[in-house]
Amino acid sequence: GRTAPGRPPQPGVPGGGTWQRDDEYVRQGTRSLLAGLDLATGEVLGLVRARHRSAEFIEFLQMLDAHYAPELKIPMVPDNPSAHTSRETQAYLAIRPNRFEFVFTLKHGSWLNLVEMFFAKLTRQFLRHLRVDSLEEFDARLLQYLDQLNRDPVPFRSRATPEDLELRERRVI
Repeated sequence: GRTAPGRPPQPGVPGGGTWQRDDEYVRQGTRSLLAGLDLATGEVLGLVRARHRSAEFIEFLQMLDAHYAPELKIPMVPDNPSAHTSRETQAYLAIRPNRFEFVFTLKHGSWLNLVEMFFAKLTRQFLRHLRVDSLEEFDARLLQYLDQLNRDPVPFRSRATPEDLELRERRVI
C-alpha cells in the first residue's frame, strides 16, 4: 500500500514528466498463487489463496479436474513443497486414479519448469512497482491480469532440438 499519494507529472520541471511515488510502502500481507501453464493452448490457470497448504493444492487439482475433459490425463510438473506429496494430496489422488501424472523437478531445478517463465513475466509486468491498498484489491487485480493473458494466450513453442536437450542432460548429471 501507499504511504503517500503519488504526485502527478509536472511538465516543464526537470524530472517532472512522470508520476512520482514514494519508495516506501505498507506491507499488506502475502498471497500464494497456484498456477498451471497449459503448453498446448498457452492458457494460465490460477488460484489465489492466503496460504499454500495441502488443502489449497487439492483445491487447485479440483479446479484442473473440472477444467479438462474427464478422459484426459493431466500431466503436471510441480515443484517440491510438502503440500504436493502430503497424505491429504495422496488421498485425493487416490480417488482420481490415472487423472494426474506428476513429474517432479529436481530440488533447486526450477529452471526445468516452464511455469517459472510465467512467474518471471508476472513479476516484470505486474508485480514490479505495484501498490495496492488491500489484499482484496491485490487478488482482484491479479485475477484480472490472468484473465487478460487468457484472452489471447500464446501456446508454447520450443526452439530446442533433441541434440540441445541431450547436451543439457549431460551437464545436469
